[in-house]
Amino acid sequence: MNQTVLEPVAPASTEPGLTLADPPPRTLGLLDQVALWGNLGMTLLGPVSALFVLMPAGMPQLSLAAAFTATVAGTLIGTVLLSLASFAGARTGAPAMVLMRGLFGGRLSYLPTILNLVQCLGWAIFELAVISAAAQRLLPWRAHWVYVVVAGAATTGMALRPLGAVRLLRRYALVAIVLAVGYLMVQAARHPLPSLTHGSWSGFWPAADVAIAVAVSWIPLAADYSRHARSARSAFTGSLIGYAVTQIACYSLGLLAFSTLASGSGDPQGQLFGAFLAVPVGWLAFAILIARELDESFTNVYSTVVSIQNLRPLTDRRVLAVAVGALTTLGALVLHIAAYQDFLYLLGSVFVPMFAVFTVRYFVLGRGGTWDTSPRATSRPVLLVPWLLGFAAYQLVNPATVGGWHDFWIHARSWLGVTPPSWASASIVSFVVAAAATLLLAAVFPALGRRGLRESVEVA
Repeated sequence: MNQTVLEPVAPASTEPGLTLADPPPRTLGLLDQVALWGNLGMTLLGPVSALFVLMPAGMPQLSLAAAFTATVAGTLIGTVLLSLASFAGARTGAPAMVLMRGLFGGRLSYLPTILNLVQCLGWAIFELAVISAAAQRLLPWRAHWVYVVVAGAATTGMALRPLGAVRLLRRYALVAIVLAVGYLMVQAARHPLPSLTHGSWSGFWPAADVAIAVAVSWIPLAADYSRHARSARSAFTGSLIGYAVTQIACYSLGLLAFSTLASGSGDPQGQLFGAFLAVPVGWLAFAILIARELDESFTNVYSTVVSIQNLRPLTDRRVLAVAVGALTTLGALVLHIAAYQDFLYLLGSVFVPMFAVFTVRYFVLGRGGTWDTSPRATSRPVLLVPWLLGFAAYQLVNPATVGGWHDFWIHARSWLGVTPPSWASASIVSFVVAAAATLLLAAVFPALGRRGLRESVEVA
């Protein structure tokens, strides 16, 4: 069954159907979207990552004014892209990886799906490890496995009832988080601040790239939730406001804390966690941050489930949620996932140019009008070219530090005679290269344009 515009469908159920053949309930309003993305923008790792905004790799330390400006600029750039992905998910009613059928084709969508599965599962395991490490700092018992199992069980429960979890975040979590972060910011600001202008601006864009990268890392998950929005406008606005405000607040807390409470030397995570616990009643605010971290693991587990359904559309999501939740918990118990953090960041860089290709084809060539999400969507392997070009551009500017990967791209720079300027943003360069290459291909192959698009509500 084909139609020009996919109208919001609101079945009686308040939870997603069990398979992709079931229409998505459209129950999430603007406040639900704000709460979801507001909670995802606030993470225990956010204040820690602020250190890399203040001190970008290989660059002089930024002034506080420069670091804050870079945080705002990077967050807004990344969040606009995230909100566009949310808009597309709400408009089509399709999960993120199902949307890739309209980009690469039914079968070729398996490629980004598999990459997303690895990314989501890895980050879910990583989040459980972070929750356990933070709980061990807060509580007197050094029982790693207990915290992992409890967090894993809670994560699985939320993944079984994802829309209920979003409503729970709206009612309780966001208010608690605002109070906790506000309190910690006040405590940090009570200490003497260094000069706001003391430091450099030369690493501004590499610093902004840290904030951009974190925001765009949510792009491959956005439509999994926005497909349940009541309107595309609320999905766009809710994600933009919710995520931008809280990520800026989260990183600002880190900038303040590293300038007043923590030295930043040694283990930055340990330094920051200890600094939060040292302030009066800091344990309570820290406990709220730990509990809130469950939404990070939940969204990664549920998106793993939905991504698997792109490969197996008729598989019961409840069975998948239990299986993925158990696998995530086991992984957090037996793996030293921190060793794979750089690999996870490398995977994240794959999706920046991929979304650039999607943005051009959906919003520019197709003008957001029609999109084929059927399993038989036409394969377009030619669109792998701009995706790969954008990925290569990203690595040339900022190669990931994974094994010999970094050395390979440094040698590639030398062979190509390319010396990226120190101020370049890998995310922006990658996005521009992939987008420009897609537009060029569309000029050569007109079928990639609007005439090659059609909309289908069939996803199973």
